[in-house]
Amino acid sequence: MSTADPVIEIRGLHKAYGSLEVLKGVSLTAPRGHVVSLIGSSGSGKSTLLRCANLLEDSQEGEILFEGEAVHWKGKGLNRHPADRAQVTRIRTNLSMVFQQFNLWSHMTVLQNVMEAPVTVMKRDPAEVEAKAREYLAKVGIGDKCEVWPAQLSGGQQQRAAIARALCMEPRALLFDEPTSALDPELEQEVIRVIKALAQEGRTMIIVTHDMGLARDVSDHVVFLHQGRIEEEGAPDDLFDRPKSARLQQFLSAVAA
Repeated sequence: MSTADPVIEIRGLHKAYGSLEVLKGVSLTAPRGHVVSLIGSSGSGKSTLLRCANLLEDSQEGEILFEGEAVHWKGKGLNRHPADRAQVTRIRTNLSMVFQQFNLWSHMTVLQNVMEAPVTVMKRDPAEVEAKAREYLAKVGIGDKCEVWPAQLSGGQQQRAAIARALCMEPRALLFDEPTSALDPELEQEVIRVIKALAQEGRTMIIVTHDMGLARDVSDHVVFLHQGRIEEEGAPDDLFDRPKSARLQQFLSAVAA
């Protein structure tokens, strides 16, 4: 598969919670080795789109493809659900998600947190996983924290541990849902440095972020969502320097203020 082939492709996705329509026909492509950032005001549908891509949320209409393979559905509308649980598990293990809240297991050491899914879900050899886990913890700058408990880490260190945990799954793509919004500015920079380094390695990523500097610096493509639709999208320089829509101009003015 070439670098131009999509890892994730979403076509005409609709998502509702009862009568509240959150996504209104969104299409998105994340080619291999590319970083796509989703920006927009709170409630625009960014995080919901990410959760639908990872099949953590069911969508009511539209297609989701992973490396060209379409998700199989049963039922229609609000009763639509994935038809093949094995397919869902396979896709999820290849799309590692990093959440706003770090979601580390408090009763496990940092190393055990990073090892848990590859050993338990993927049945990989514990000794091999431990070596990889230590390597990824070192990669994100907390290789000396393997044996400590999550509560002993700062917020920035906990988020870096969550990134190491995602990397240890050795996924085809990383999904970040507001990875820095729970952090104060100093700790935020620790995490941003790690994300920038991953982007430079050519990893496929979709990032939901409120940080316009991060979106501009790491993205190949930026998508501005407004009220459940794509209002504007394009290369970072075009979107940030030459926004076409009045709504995007207003949004960028507000976040720059």
